[in-house]
Amino acid sequence: MTPPKSPAGGLFAAPNSDRPLAERLRPAELADVVGQDHLLGGEGPLARMLANRKLASIVLWGPPGCGKTTIARLLAGAVGLEFVALSAVFSGVADLRKAFAEAVERRQMGKATLLFVDEIHRFNRGQQDGFLPYVEDGTVTLVGATTENPSFEVNAALLSRCQVLVLKRLDDATLETLLQKAEAAEGRKLPLTEDARGALLAMADGDGRYLYNLAEQVFQHRGAPFDTAALANAVQRRAPLYDKAQEGHYNLISALHKSMRGSDVDAALYWLARMLAGGEAPLYIVRRLVRFAVEDIGLADPQALVQALAAKDAYDFLGSPEGELAIMQAVAYLACAPKSNAVYVAASGANAAAKRTGSLMPPMHILNAPTALMKELGYGKDYAYDHDAPDGFSGQNYFPDKMAREIFYDPPDRGFEREIRKRLDYWAKLRARRTRDE
Repeated sequence: MTPPKSPAGGLFAAPNSDRPLAERLRPAELADVVGQDHLLGGEGPLARMLANRKLASIVLWGPPGCGKTTIARLLAGAVGLEFVALSAVFSGVADLRKAFAEAVERRQMGKATLLFVDEIHRFNRGQQDGFLPYVEDGTVTLVGATTENPSFEVNAALLSRCQVLVLKRLDDATLETLLQKAEAAEGRKLPLTEDARGALLAMADGDGRYLYNLAEQVFQHRGAPFDTAALANAVQRRAPLYDKAQEGHYNLISALHKSMRGSDVDAALYWLARMLAGGEAPLYIVRRLVRFAVEDIGLADPQALVQALAAKDAYDFLGSPEGELAIMQAVAYLACAPKSNAVYVAASGANAAAKRTGSLMPPMHILNAPTALMKELGYGKDYAYDHDAPDGFSGQNYFPDKMAREIFYDPPDRGFEREIRKRLDYWAKLRARRTRDE
């Protein structure tokens, strides 16, 4: 007996099957894959490869549940390759050697191999190097799948032989399409209120497989439709997708930093909340706030650094969760503060000048002369004590004699640096006048 046809065009088992819903509704054709039209539709890179029936080695980079494994399997079928799958989590060197040996034998019989490696970033550098000769000579067409940025996790040599294709997180419209397919397969609507249905999509967090797992739990309910509160009690909501040691960590701290730099306090607070919800170490965040205070605010608001350090002290004193409010306060303060990178730029310029000028001595008049010999040699001669000047400013030169004066610190006319700008301009006028008088 032929199994019934799924709404997507593929085959699925009967509703009482023990197979998970996600497995029963796995697409049977590439046309059934949703949410990745930029790769599979029109002039997308995979569409072009399929049109030419020539598949290059590729790395599929995307979040969990976006279809990486399914696409790899269907690509093999579409171009007539033998599909062989390995997981870097469960496979070792012996498994790789066996897969390569079988691919060599298969090639001698005129059959090509698509080697799919899930979580390819988990193979170490040496194991990844082992792929190179087999990819180069065409023994295997490699399709690697990874949730991590391949530029960080995959060998450059291997990466140069593959095309990296980025899969998108499934949006709510795509997830809704998947829910409708699940309902068609089950022959009934999910027992959810409209608000609870939206909450279910949010819980899936862009992961189609996880959405199906949630829907499978909800389908087991036979009573009144779940509202949002009842749904939260009925299903286990997973922790946010956030790996503190991987790219998600750097993406979110970058989003926090740039939101504060852009003076968007609400966005900054949101990204901070995301990091805290994901389990980021609060003191790591505070260290980044201290850096932000000196790099992006500096003397435009000297209190910014004080606020950042106070957040650290408050968190140390209160602990979590009360101390996290101090971090929230610091983020809000830094986001609202006037911004300036003038000190940061000045530091870069001064460092470059220090390296360029080598070991030039300070001018003699600003050197101390603790011995008679040093006085005889001219140490400290003609030094002008600034406090003796009528306006407390001598205007002497403090750069090396063989180095022209340079301007490193150029504060903008905003925040507290507006006042500093006035002082610098005033001193520059005095310095120029006394230089002319000399």
